Amino acid sequence: MATRSITRISNSPQVLSMVSSINTVLQSLNPQNPNLSPLNQFSPNLNPHFVIEVINSQTNPHNALLFFKWASNPNPNPNNYIHNRGCYTAITDLLLSHSLFTTAITLLETSNMLSDFLIGKIIKAYGDHGDIRGAIHWLNKAKSIESNRCLYSYNSILGVLVRANRINLAKAMFDQILKEGVIKPDVSTYTTLIRGFCKLGMVEDAKKVFDKMICKPSLFTYNTLLAGLCRKGEMRYSREIVDRMIVSEDCLPDTVTFTTLIDGYCKLNELKEAEKCFVEMVQRNCKPNVFTYNALINGLCMDGQIEEAKNMMTRMRLNGLKDDVRAHTSLLKGLCIAGRSEDAVKHLKEMISLGLNPDVKAYGVVVNEYCKLGRPNEAIMLLDEMKRIGLNPSVSSYNALFRALCDLGEHDRAIRYLKAISYKAYSVNFLSYNTVICSLCSVRGRMRDAEDLIVEMRLKGHRPGIILYNTMIKGYCEDGDVQMAMGMFREMMEKGFAIDIHSFSVFVKELCRKDKASEGKKIFEEMCKRCPVPDVDSYRRILDENL
Repeated sequence: MATRSITRISNSPQVLSMVSSINTVLQSLNPQNPNLSPLNQFSPNLNPHFVIEVINSQTNPHNALLFFKWASNPNPNPNNYIHNRGCYTAITDLLLSHSLFTTAITLLETSNMLSDFLIGKIIKAYGDHGDIRGAIHWLNKAKSIESNRCLYSYNSILGVLVRANRINLAKAMFDQILKEGVIKPDVSTYTTLIRGFCKLGMVEDAKKVFDKMICKPSLFTYNTLLAGLCRKGEMRYSREIVDRMIVSEDCLPDTVTFTTLIDGYCKLNELKEAEKCFVEMVQRNCKPNVFTYNALINGLCMDGQIEEAKNMMTRMRLNGLKDDVRAHTSLLKGLCIAGRSEDAVKHLKEMISLGLNPDVKAYGVVVNEYCKLGRPNEAIMLLDEMKRIGLNPSVSSYNALFRALCDLGEHDRAIRYLKAISYKAYSVNFLSYNTVICSLCSVRGRMRDAEDLIVEMRLKGHRPGIILYNTMIKGYCEDGDVQMAMGMFREMMEKGFAIDIHSFSVFVKELCRKDKASEGKKIFEEMCKRCPVPDVDSYRRILDENL
């Protein structure tokens, strides 16, 4: 269900009491034959603000609609009350938030209240439900009703298209606005398009739109562009944007502006620039928030400056801000990067003692570190602890465990954990199977286990890729099972994959050892016909050298 924006109106206890009484009446109605006469006692109190308050207090949209229709023509109606646009907006918002599109549209059509503003809401509702065609249909309806003067509807369709990552269509709509020339794009129009380009990393296009704005950018426009630039690491241009804001004085940078800039510098390890920006931020009376400090803490940790990061956390506390799990997770990462794995484990325990409740990411940092150090037993203890407290470990943590076990030659344990996790519906993916299967293929006599996992992998909806096929073929050859190797080779060709040259060399040598050289030529010619083979001469050279 879509989220509805509700504006509460400050009312006296008497008004709130009446709203509560009306709700009691509405909740007691018989849906088949509603008797609305008990509402007549409230007729003298009707005014738009009161009606909006009643509508916004409803959880049942059908009851709200009954009240709305009664209020539009109450009997008696001593004050000649009529609904204003605000009332229609409130009931439309409620109906659309419950996906009652037809009901909302019928009400607006019969009341002759379809307008650019309300159609814009319909467009957004269709977009929120993934119905792009429906949204575009209503844009055309708005153009017809308003003689193309429908800026709100245009802005709504741009928002819909941007949220759906349909940036090319959004740009076409924007160009259509300019071409028609009936309305001028406003700051919302430009900002939405800029946001769409930035969202997809198309910052050059975003800059072009920004530079061609015919209205003054808002603070949100600047911050939107800045976020896109910083994500792409374009810090020089980002700084120029902030300087332009400062010089113009029309739209001074705020906490979000500086935090975005600081985060961008930290991610590029330009910590001196980040710190200068932090000082400037404070000097300009922009109060750093949790996100600002977290960006700096993370940057310092990634650079191995653990003590400086801790000092920054202390500074954050002194400024009245509470450190959160994200900041502590950064410290965990920093300790691991610095090779202080025991300190990372100790810090994780401290987080728990402080009541911070480490999340999946925080645990995952330490699990991955244990696996990297070849200490899977400690990793397994942490994974079990996570499950005890109701956290499902991430697939990356499990994959790290599989790699660690396989690297230590503990294939049976890896298989057991893979099957157990898969059975219990915890997260495993193609890489999980691929890691264990490929490792098994490198050990003589384990191809049967690899085959079993291939079957299980396929049942889970994962399909072998080119690397796994090559590894399986080499594994069969190492085991001396040339028939299975040939079967895998043929299956690989059916999928359109060509064997790599190293696997082909192993395969040809095994065929020759088994006096099946002619089979090698035959299957190679078949591969050349069915698959794109790079550097055919190199493959032929291997055949010539071994036959």
